[in-house]
Amino acid sequence: MNDAQSHLGVTMGDPAGVGPEVICKALAEMPAQERAGVLVIGSVPTLERAARVVGADLAFHDGADAPHGAVAVHEVAVEGIPIPFGKLDPRGGEAAFRYIEAAVKLAQAGEIACIVTAPINKEALNAAGHHYDGHTGMLAHLTGSRASFMLLASERLSAIHVSTHVALREAIGRASPERVLATIRAGHAHFRRIGVAAPRIAVAGINPHCGENGLFGTEDTEQLVPAVAAARAEGLNVEGPIPADTVFHRAYAGEFDLVVAQYHDQGHIPMKLVAFDTTVNVSLGLPIDRVSVDHGTAFGIAGTGKANHVNMHAALAYGARLAKSPRAAAA
Repeated sequence: MNDAQSHLGVTMGDPAGVGPEVICKALAEMPAQERAGVLVIGSVPTLERAARVVGADLAFHDGADAPHGAVAVHEVAVEGIPIPFGKLDPRGGEAAFRYIEAAVKLAQAGEIACIVTAPINKEALNAAGHHYDGHTGMLAHLTGSRASFMLLASERLSAIHVSTHVALREAIGRASPERVLATIRAGHAHFRRIGVAAPRIAVAGINPHCGENGLFGTEDTEQLVPAVAAARAEGLNVEGPIPADTVFHRAYAGEFDLVVAQYHDQGHIPMKLVAFDTTVNVSLGLPIDRVSVDHGTAFGIAGTGKANHVNMHAALAYGARLAKSPRAAAA
């Protein structure tokens, strides 16, 4: 691979899902020079099958030193792969895990600058014996990180989550002052890194109207107010808590760069409403960079060539942006 490129390692995701197809579609539309900066971590036979399905004129080469125009692939051998499209299979979960594991090692060794992940299926992953809530928890474990944060980013609206794949009752408990403050700091550092000098951050409330001074609960006063106060004492440009029914509209209108969402659906629903096809998932708090599409394996259409690859283009673009932005800039 050419050192002048933004070295992106693209994990193929569950081979039974649409990941291989959206990867092939996106790579086929890339100029050869840009494609030279991409290393797909996965299975050459699965990618060749997907390329035929979507009608992409692509050649795949096992190894980073691919000929001009060909797609470089870091082949990860997994027994039983390829598997049928569109069917839940533990072998798909095993393959998805192994691709991510290999990508983490490549990133830690400095051979790729950013991991871009195609979708995995959590049920298949767990059926294969890998018990994670998704990419974010898996990457935290594989990198030995104590904590990680999910950021959903789009052109006009971005949200970082205090918690993600947990029950709502547990999520409220997880929104401790310490965790909320850590989430604010992670978001602030990331936006500094990508060129926002003084990120404007809004913290969404937990209860309706932030509890109405205790009328609808005290969590906002007891858990969020101390975190916001501590962040402001550190010089961060933070406001809140702000009622969740208005804060996303205000951010979308340009008042804030980032919203801190307290739980999964609080952040995901507005993001998918306004930028369903272009939102990307970014993992913060890890020693490596990772960006992902923000959709699932779509088993129902896998193998048909119908999968929309717009989101993969967005993820690749964001990954390239991070690859060109030193992590030290976040300090």
